[in-house]
Amino acid sequence: MSRQQVNLEVSYGEQEAMLYALAIGLGRDPLDHDELPYVYERPALKILPTFASILPPAGFLQDCGWNYDQVLHGEQKLQLYRPLPQRARLLINRRVVDVFDKGKKGAIICIETEGRLASNDNALFTLASTIVARADGGCGGSSGSTAKPHSLPRRAADMFCELQTRKDQALIYRLCGDRNPLHADPLFAEKQGFPVPILHGLCTYGIACHAILKTICDYDFTLVTAFDVRFTAPVYPGDTVKTEMWQEGNVVSFRCTVPERAVTVLDNGRCVIAG
Repeated sequence: MSRQQVNLEVSYGEQEAMLYALAIGLGRDPLDHDELPYVYERPALKILPTFASILPPAGFLQDCGWNYDQVLHGEQKLQLYRPLPQRARLLINRRVVDVFDKGKKGAIICIETEGRLASNDNALFTLASTIVARADGGCGGSSGSTAKPHSLPRRAADMFCELQTRKDQALIYRLCGDRNPLHADPLFAEKQGFPVPILHGLCTYGIACHAILKTICDYDFTLVTAFDVRFTAPVYPGDTVKTEMWQEGNVVSFRCTVPERAVTVLDNGRCVIAG
């Protein structure tokens, strides 16, 4: 698998930001005054921090020779240098920084993405994504590993938040850019070993951010400066996502479970809150 680097210019506005907020579940109660500013542009639209995760265009490495049907999202990290503006034209630099060959277990590809404001070249965010290509071991990379994930406290959670997903949530979220049929086509999902199409991992990522904004940040999007997770199991549309949180200073550790199925879907979560 060859390493690639891509430099692109992308733009977004209020419509894309509001669609993302709706897709991860905000605005279901149109009279909720905390959530309305994320899905209604007046007087000033608020932008969810994890919106940054979908701003790089889809398709990077899709045609690099791997078996795309066997690709899973392993980890996602976000560093925000300033709150996302209501609209922006961005310069996106995306590159493969490491490839680890795990033989029969597949390959691990580490991708770094930087977003800068086109108007002044100021850095806005950095994303670090880990992709597991289950069918592409033997690609020739080193046998190393990614960095050790964030450790959660061993005590009981300080607080939690439960958010119900919708049966049609994957169909809405895919309009944000990820058109993988695994999230829409029942026959395709069944061939991949799932009883129904699954929710996008990055949708669950956004749901976890929503839970922390709601529970700890009083819906102040400007407080979140970093948001990291490890994906451990799929969420099925209609599941309840329970986010357990531990707060120690400006660091919130978290994990997400689906109580109905007694499964952890996001683990080793780390959210940094501005002081």
